[in-house]
Amino acid sequence: MKLLISIIKILAAVLGVLVILLSLLFGYRDLPVKALMASYAQAPSAFLSIDGMEVHYRDQGNSKDSIPVVLLHGTGASLHTFDTWSNELQNEYRIIRMDLPGFGLTGPFPDRNYSMDHYVDFIEKFLTSLGISQCILGGNSLGGAISWQFAVKNPGMVNKLILIDAAGYPLESESVPLAFKIARIPVLNKVLTFITPRGMVRSSVENVYADPSKVAESIVERYFKLTLREGNRQALVDRMAEDAQTDNTDLVKSILQPTLVLWGEKDLLIPVSYAQRFHRDLPESRLVILKNTGHVPMEESPEESLAPVLEFLKVTH
Repeated sequence: MKLLISIIKILAAVLGVLVILLSLLFGYRDLPVKALMASYAQAPSAFLSIDGMEVHYRDQGNSKDSIPVVLLHGTGASLHTFDTWSNELQNEYRIIRMDLPGFGLTGPFPDRNYSMDHYVDFIEKFLTSLGISQCILGGNSLGGAISWQFAVKNPGMVNKLILIDAAGYPLESESVPLAFKIARIPVLNKVLTFITPRGMVRSSVENVYADPSKVAESIVERYFKLTLREGNRQALVDRMAEDAQTDNTDLVKSILQPTLVLWGEKDLLIPVSYAQRFHRDLPESRLVILKNTGHVPMEESPEESLAPVLEFLKVTH
């Protein structure tokens, strides 16, 4: 018994030393919002107060467009993932995007509730605050799940849907970003809130690209710096704890809006078989599969992924 206690003490000491070393090598303090605004909140960025949060958003393009296009990013990302799309779409449409709570400059939900219902309620409050009664709603990954579930709850507010490698069905991934894996592991996820190697961030971004060579240093820098936004690392841990493997097939089948299902053929996080499932379950959908593209088409293959979106937006139903 004494031997066992001694071994446990030695292992605890070794673990403590290891954590200290990792902290010295890869530990980073949270960054305040003001320190990040100069780089990531340039015009036309604005902030909107909702439920104790200062929500970072951009509203640009055709102000006379009565049914704007609203774009929602995925887990760990920010409104910047739609930069190229927005730059093109703003010539004809009103484009609105925001940093979802838990990510980007918006930061965490004050109540740390990252359930899908809470996100859906947030989008309703956000749109209502901007005086938007109806929109074309598009989202990637987590943003896609929020989009279609928002359409289920608020059908009158959604004119069309664009689902980009969207989440929602019980998931069996072929590969998961390293940061997501660690965020789900007890104890280790606590370490993640203050030890965040830049290499881990790069690895996680490369994991969702079909071609890692497209991951520029500026992209890694953006993901890394916004991960360090105060509260975001804990928010990622909290968000991963909310992931539920719920089969919402019946809800998907109730969506009547015209829907574009846009998917990267080489998405390993949410494989292309899920695109086929959405296409099958949605009563009125068009399916477009993008070759040589991973989980974030609007970022990895912006021009190729935007083409079917432009075509879809111009179709009158």
